[in-house]
Amino acid sequence: MADENLARQATDRHEPSVRLGSSFIGSLLMAACVAACGGREPDAENVKRGEAAYELAVDAFKRNSMRESLAHVRRALQLDDESANAAYLGSLVMLVFCADDASSPDCRYDEAENYVRRSLVLNPELRDARNTLGVVLIHRGKAVEAIGVLEPLARDMLYQSPEKSWGNLGWAYLEAGRAGEAIIALKRSVAAQPLFCVGHYRLGLAFEKQHELEAARQAFTRAVGIEEGACARLQDAFLGRGRVAKALGDTTEARKDFEHCRELAPSTTAGRACVAALLAAQ
Repeated sequence: MADENLARQATDRHEPSVRLGSSFIGSLLMAACVAACGGREPDAENVKRGEAAYELAVDAFKRNSMRESLAHVRRALQLDDESANAAYLGSLVMLVFCADDASSPDCRYDEAENYVRRSLVLNPELRDARNTLGVVLIHRGKAVEAIGVLEPLARDMLYQSPEKSWGNLGWAYLEAGRAGEAIIALKRSVAAQPLFCVGHYRLGLAFEKQHELEAARQAFTRAVGIEEGACARLQDAFLGRGRVAKALGDTTEARKDFEHCRELAPSTTAGRACVAALLAAQ
């Protein structure tokens, strides 16, 4: 369910206290991390050099230069192994590699999990990192564990992005086969942020799982009808709406959605599914 388009959109899916301009919603947020491990006094010069390396990693991340960013992350952690922000940024870099191509050797969800868990050990108050951990666990096929991470976050009144926590919780419920609970969580997600198109898309999937096809079609339509960001190019939502239209017997609308989906990008996972649907209809 999380192909190339969705991975770019949602980061659902995985926005941090560090956020990209074009790839993530909002602007980059910087936060100082103060942590102590075992009472050891960190070397002040190394901490300063580590902060400089982290700043370079952030800059490369904003420029979408992921390999450069990762190199600076590693350097930052070598210099200051107590930098929660550097560890968190490392998890985001690894997720971007997976967003580009989940089948690539560069996509390493296990490393993303290691980085984000490290950041939370160093600073348990990084709520965006906790959200990202939930996302990584879903990608790793650990939906039940992700639910355990995301349920408390969704109910955390101090978390300032409830649409993400509720949206990812709904996604986790969906992956765990709990479509009814997914619908409840996803409705809360889009109520918190009506412009969250990935939330509407996932709500469509949940309704589809429950065989509520008209409700599913409406949710998919809301997803691609949002003008903000790249919602109008959310390929998976066109695939989903076409699939539902076909199930409802509306072959004309189904073909329109499959054709538009194919035109957006025929080589993605969703694009290939739309091409196959069009060939099957001939």
